Amino acid sequence: MGSQYRSDALETALKQHAIRHSYSKRGYPYDNSVVESFHASFKKEEVYQRTYKDYHEANLAQFSYIEGFYNSRRIISADGYLTPDEKEKLVS
Repeated sequence: MGSQYRSDALETALKQHAIRHSYSKRGYPYDNSVVESFHASFKKEEVYQRTYKDYHEANLAQFSYIEGFYNSRRIISADGYLTPDEKEKLVS
């Protein structure tokens, strides 16, 4: 885990906003497997496939991937072959 996630500055900011900091045990990604799976897909399908010329281009491309593809068109086998948007509608 990056030291920035355990810094005193971050802990202070979280406390000021009444946010409870939560993270997995070291070397045990299964505590948050849904997010770990998303990050793996995101990196393989978007981030590692492109070279961005600047922050703005990266931000726009990554937003487009998440909102324009991942949430609305990418089916997830663990969710009964539904997209994240479809799954969210079922549980909302």
